[in-house]
Amino acid sequence: MSADEIANKLWGLCNVLRDDGVTYHQYLNELTYILFLRLSETKGFEEDIPEEYRWGRLTGNTDNVTLFETYRELLATISAKSTNAAVQEIYTNASTTLRKPVNLRTLITTINAINWYDEHEQDKIATIYEELLEKNAGEKKSGAGQYFTPRPLINVMVELMAPRLGERWNDPAAGTFGFMIAADQYLRNKHDDYFDPAADREFQKFQAFSGCELVQDAHRLALMNAKLHGLESRIELGDTLSELGKSFKGFDGVLANPPFGTKQGGERPSRDDLTYLSGNKQLNFLQHIYRSLHKKGGARAAVVLPDNVLFEDGDGRKIRKDLMDKCNLHTILRLPTGIFYAAGVKTNVLFFERGTGETGNTKRVWFYDMRTNAPSYGKRTPFTRNAFADFANAYTGGIALDNVKDAYDGAVIDEKRASVTDERWTSLTREEVAAKSDSLDIGLMADASFADGAHTEEPLDLAREAAEDLKAIQAELQKMIELLA
Repeated sequence: MSADEIANKLWGLCNVLRDDGVTYHQYLNELTYILFLRLSETKGFEEDIPEEYRWGRLTGNTDNVTLFETYRELLATISAKSTNAAVQEIYTNASTTLRKPVNLRTLITTINAINWYDEHEQDKIATIYEELLEKNAGEKKSGAGQYFTPRPLINVMVELMAPRLGERWNDPAAGTFGFMIAADQYLRNKHDDYFDPAADREFQKFQAFSGCELVQDAHRLALMNAKLHGLESRIELGDTLSELGKSFKGFDGVLANPPFGTKQGGERPSRDDLTYLSGNKQLNFLQHIYRSLHKKGGARAAVVLPDNVLFEDGDGRKIRKDLMDKCNLHTILRLPTGIFYAAGVKTNVLFFERGTGETGNTKRVWFYDMRTNAPSYGKRTPFTRNAFADFANAYTGGIALDNVKDAYDGAVIDEKRASVTDERWTSLTREEVAAKSDSLDIGLMADASFADGAHTEEPLDLAREAAEDLKAIQAELQKMIELLA
């Protein structure tokens, strides 16, 4: 059975459990608790689990009621009884949403019967877990999509940042740790799964990747995801915009998709090292990110941010100017709408490199428009890595990705970028950006559908898109009402 078939089978069990009042998101948490116990036996770290809670004890328990009582006791006490940090964190404040003992038996029996290895004895469990995370993010009612970045976007951001062995990478809004796992996989593919003599396996496992996540459920999923991929990374449960965030610094690279929205009640971050304390979370995260990069040269970041970061006045303008002073903000990718869970959200990826000095680092900003006259991605038009082929070509100046030594070398690639012929690809000098009051809400083409009065989409599709936009606006207004009430 393939990894995808197993993931579908496990996900399908949620429908069986719906009469037990279990939501998709709760089900994924429940699966995480049980899968970790199964994993401890499969991967040989069962000594980290108290003996009375080990997998063989659960599967060997023939009475459903006794099994259920043992499981509930496990969730309540395992964190205190185990001396392993990962076990302690994954089971912190754990509790079951199951009410019927027979449903727990169904889960354990099904998971126990699965062969986690394929015909080549390759471990499939990490792939299966990622499939489950993606399915959960696709369930709009679960709300999980708010911290799940589409995998094709993650992959192209990692490829263009080109992590290297021995570098330290961070995600300050880690979600399920997808960016860091993709960066790790990128390096494993390039260096023979770290059997390359140049690779320090211990460094890559324990120190190369780190993150911080505010939401406890997402933090638990991130820990499990990292564990399944062979990483023992530092993943803190907490707020990057608090004092905790000051400890995340000196990185070679950052990959992130900070949460959308404002801090509750417009609250400013509770740390004293940010120059401009804004009520806009994304602006604060942006400041944190470029300040968390080292100044030795070559430190770089790719960050997903909504449109308002590009044009917001006041602190927004000051922060953009500070960014362009301290960093070489070389590329802005205008992403298509409809690729994230929140309908109608317009986003971008900012690519920049930290300078060794504090001023004058941005000389020219390149823009790529994937939004205007672009396909409407959804079930009929899947969003895949191929969607980024033209952008990647423009970004590298036509150099094949495998031949690009650096993620961005302005002296080499800028000249080649200028030779790329693509109507979506434009640039402005730093002086031209300054003349526009440091607004970066530029680089979009004229919309042909409005220029000639014709529409490329069907009226029904346009109506549905407008309805989704209205829902998104209504949801944001409701959040503001709740915050101000």
